[in-house]
Amino acid sequence: MKIRTVIKVLLVFFILSAGAFYLFILKDLPSVEQLKSYKPPVATKVYADDNVLIGEFKIERGRYVSIKEIPQHLVYAVIATEDSRFFEHRGLDYFALLRALGKDIIHRRFKEGGSTITQQLAKILYLSHEKTLRRKVREAILAIRIERELSKEEILELYLNRAYFGEGAYGVEMASRVYFGKPVRKLDLTEAAMLAGLLKSPSYYSPYKDIKRAEDRMKIVLMRMEKEGFLRPSERIEAARKGLRLLNAGAMKEGYGYFLSYVRNYLEEEYGTEMVYKGGLHVYTTLRRWAQIQARRALREGLEAVDKQRGWRGVVGHVEGLNVQKELASAAKADVLASLKGELLRATVLRVYRDRAILKVNGAYAVLRLEDALWARKVFNPKKNTSHYRKRFSLKELLSAGDMILVKLIKIKDGIAYVSLEQEPLVQGALIAVQPETGYIEAMAGGYDFRKSQFNRAVNARRQAGSAFKPIVYALALQQGMTPATIIDDEPVSYPTGDGGQWTPVNYDRKYAGPVRLREALVRSLNVATVRLAESIGVEDLVSFAKDCGFKGDIPYDLSLSLGSLTVSPLQLTMCYTVFANRGVRMNPIAIKQVVSSDGRVLEFNIPEGQVVTSPEVAYIITSILQDVIQRGTGRRAAGLKVPSAGKTGTTDNFMDAWFVGYTPELLAGVWVGYDDPVSLGEGMSGGRVAAPIWLNFMRAVTRNDSGDFIKPDNVVKYYIDKETGLQVLKESKDAIEEYFIKGTEPEWKYMNRLRRLLRGLFGRTDRR
Repeated sequence: MKIRTVIKVLLVFFILSAGAFYLFILKDLPSVEQLKSYKPPVATKVYADDNVLIGEFKIERGRYVSIKEIPQHLVYAVIATEDSRFFEHRGLDYFALLRALGKDIIHRRFKEGGSTITQQLAKILYLSHEKTLRRKVREAILAIRIERELSKEEILELYLNRAYFGEGAYGVEMASRVYFGKPVRKLDLTEAAMLAGLLKSPSYYSPYKDIKRAEDRMKIVLMRMEKEGFLRPSERIEAARKGLRLLNAGAMKEGYGYFLSYVRNYLEEEYGTEMVYKGGLHVYTTLRRWAQIQARRALREGLEAVDKQRGWRGVVGHVEGLNVQKELASAAKADVLASLKGELLRATVLRVYRDRAILKVNGAYAVLRLEDALWARKVFNPKKNTSHYRKRFSLKELLSAGDMILVKLIKIKDGIAYVSLEQEPLVQGALIAVQPETGYIEAMAGGYDFRKSQFNRAVNARRQAGSAFKPIVYALALQQGMTPATIIDDEPVSYPTGDGGQWTPVNYDRKYAGPVRLREALVRSLNVATVRLAESIGVEDLVSFAKDCGFKGDIPYDLSLSLGSLTVSPLQLTMCYTVFANRGVRMNPIAIKQVVSSDGRVLEFNIPEGQVVTSPEVAYIITSILQDVIQRGTGRRAAGLKVPSAGKTGTTDNFMDAWFVGYTPELLAGVWVGYDDPVSLGEGMSGGRVAAPIWLNFMRAVTRNDSGDFIKPDNVVKYYIDKETGLQVLKESKDAIEEYFIKGTEPEWKYMNRLRRLLRGLFGRTDRR
């Protein structure tokens, strides 16, 4: 009887244990059939204007490649590093498990280790990353199942396409492109060893954080490959000696980020997320890769320069107990930094002297000279928003051993890397470039760093336009029959406001020019003259004309509109200037030329579309005035191109926003600079001082020197006028200058009134006789 009872108890215990095991371990464990039939969704591919792939939209990250496309030395490197007994076990490596168990007991917690490639694949595909006994058991069971159903080659293929290699790269194909800018099939042995070394800890061994650490890890992988018989000693030595040549990290990571986000938002709205992420669309865009690279570079350099003018904010961190001798001994050669030129790099201060500091930058030895840190003499306190200058300045007063700072590579000379002191700017900005004749968007930079802020300021920031709106006022005046020689008064004036007060516009320098020609008023960006001009042409007509130019939303229905009180995005303001750059026709922005389905059907084909806003004659004369803005007006810091250029500065009250929008016969670009939370850029930080240099930096890099001139319409004629009165004079007259007029609006002769009086007097005497 007792035996029967024991048997029953054991049976019940077994049934309950089996049930618990099923519920706790086996339930919801996926089948291997799902894994065998796995087909990654087809990504939407996005191409630049030269049909080069610049991005993909897909739910599952990484690019899937077959095992046949993966170099054998990369496969061997991964096996030697991650699972040397891969071809011997059936999912579990019991020797490795025992070693891992010993470590777990010693550390009194579950540590990673002992997992085979098959177990890692199970964890990647199906399981969470929690470090629990339940997960480890489920991982082991699933690994055994995978080994029963799949071949070793199939397991390797899935693993190599799904493993994470750091820097946002999932799978060997994406990792190869992120780190080396090439497809995986072209990786050499050294590069393959580095990628395999990342699998243990992608962040810790990232070459963009410490190149020396990444190279040391790469050499360990090569040694393991030799030990497992995958390499001969001579092959290992040659590969280790070669060193790494990395792709520029920043440009690869976020060079197209803002543009791609703009394209993705449109596609999701037009086609839906399911089609965008799984439909395999081919999207051909207008982006010009070289222009995009230069837009990002110019904006980043410009924002860094603006930020430095506020002053040094201090070090970014400090390392306690730094072993300087050990750090110096382990420093890599300076050549490893060559591919990172232009990027902000984190550096550790090892030693500091009065005129120089010894640093370790990404694992390499570098020198910071006093002359490359002079801007830090000015100190900025962000909390108080105040700045002051140090009375005495040396690097010893600025830095200490163990400090963490940001630097940029200047040059490598005689094996030594020389760097400049930098800091990541708090100020933000945007740059947008378009073809004025088509509206094609060639470049879009929506902020300093897409990785840290995905908010696309080029499209979504809404800020007051300031004086960059003024050309619209003057274009309407010309359209109504005025000329660049028309005189307008730049004298103090006040207007009643709705609350019973007075609005008194003032000029930037608080001075007044008196009677002034329209050309000079716009060249000098005179506020009072512009308001008086807006009063003359009428607010109602100005609002209507602004809408024709492409401005949307709430437009102020008062004279403040003439000074740019309406809010706009950089894209919207830049597209408005196509009216002047494109002979009076406002173009619609185009980012996508065509969208093609996975089966080859053209779903969308966009052709340039525009709206006639004003005449080619008005557009040409405004362009002529804006050329003077650059040559001798508020936009002088934008001068320097070898081709004709025109543009206008913009600055809002209290220097909150700085603008410059300018163009050549072939390219139009707009720049905005400001803080996300509107605060002053600082006294005197105008559009001409802040935004114009960024525009020039960009345009110098992308414009061709043979782009020709702005086309003058036949109906635009030139006369000599008196520069004070705007009346026509002879060429030989003392104050004669040239001016453009539209036929039918020719200037009156300066001496015509005197002649009329003379003739009237003569005829009057004749009548009396």
